[in-house]
Amino acid sequence: MHDQGQPHGPLAGFTVGVTAARRADELGALLQRRGAAVLHAPALRIVPLADDAELLAATKELIGHAPDVTVATTAIGFRGWVEAADGWGLGEQLLDRLRGSELLARGPKVKGAIRAAGLNEEWSPASESMAEVLDRLLAQGVTGRRVALQLHGEPLPGFVEALRAAGADVVLVPVYRWMPPEDINPLDRLLDATVSRSLDAVTFTSAPAAASLMSRAEGRGLLPDLLAALDHDVLAACVGPVTAVPLQAAGVTTVQPERFRLGPLVQLLGVELPARARTFPVAGHRVEIRGHAVLVDDELRPVPPAGMALLRALSERPGWVVARSDLLRALPGAGTDEHAVETAMARLRTALGAPKLIQTVVKRGYRLALDPASDAKYADV
Repeated sequence: MHDQGQPHGPLAGFTVGVTAARRADELGALLQRRGAAVLHAPALRIVPLADDAELLAATKELIGHAPDVTVATTAIGFRGWVEAADGWGLGEQLLDRLRGSELLARGPKVKGAIRAAGLNEEWSPASESMAEVLDRLLAQGVTGRRVALQLHGEPLPGFVEALRAAGADVVLVPVYRWMPPEDINPLDRLLDATVSRSLDAVTFTSAPAAASLMSRAEGRGLLPDLLAALDHDVLAACVGPVTAVPLQAAGVTTVQPERFRLGPLVQLLGVELPARARTFPVAGHRVEIRGHAVLVDDELRPVPPAGMALLRALSERPGWVVARSDLLRALPGAGTDEHAVETAMARLRTALGAPKLIQTVVKRGYRLALDPASDAKYADV
């Protein structure tokens, strides 16, 4: 792993996909600050329900019959509810009802939104987990108690069923809905880039975004290819365990930070991606092969896609000669002319800035000039 203080940044040379609809700019900026190239494709959009009859009906129902407990799950959702009620002229009445109920906040951001509305939360789980909220409610006993549950885009099926089974009167407050993106083209580009391994990682900040990407892949007949890419070559990085559920259910191995925040998610990528890069001692240099660039003795050298394809093919058999015909097959969109290999190889050598890293073996092909002391040539054989 590289020192994060280095000028190129820990994510330099890697390309990361961002599926978030909300806070995508913030996540993209954090990734770019650490050197990553970012491909953004919102996997869904969040539609506020200010004109929605369901939200209005739930708000009126709670004003008419106050809840004993109110569970606020997200800051944006809670704020959206209060703002929508204000728009209907019901803001003060709603706040009065909420003030009289036991307010549970899922995490610190929700606490901030509750306090900004002039209210105070009764309790918040240390884990920021809805499972812990449920445990507390069930331990207290909910028989005959009215529980208002502010939803955010998606229902919480197990949560609601458990409360109702324990005798609670649950009122659902749906503030937002998840919808497919208006323009599906960016999502298709991200899907194609994942399947072709042009991305090194894809980040997920909500379970519906992960489900939406898989649903789009299924619609295009690419789901097996997507799952294979995510399980082997493209890192699936989730902000937390709830977000990871749809991917893990499909058999994809995911990583997530210990603290479920964007900053720790980006820091995790800054550790995981360099650790996955292949490093070789070549012709007296240290060569680390990243997604779209190569570190030669810690100097970042961007390499065009054709050059990266050749370098990967050579690094799969380090120190061994790889025939031109094999290298031609590795070139993206290659035809049958082996001259394309020579052209791409010349560009690759120029990009690397150290021509002796790759040796030409007359009439046979090319080899990565592995240092004799290295045993890396026996790896992957």
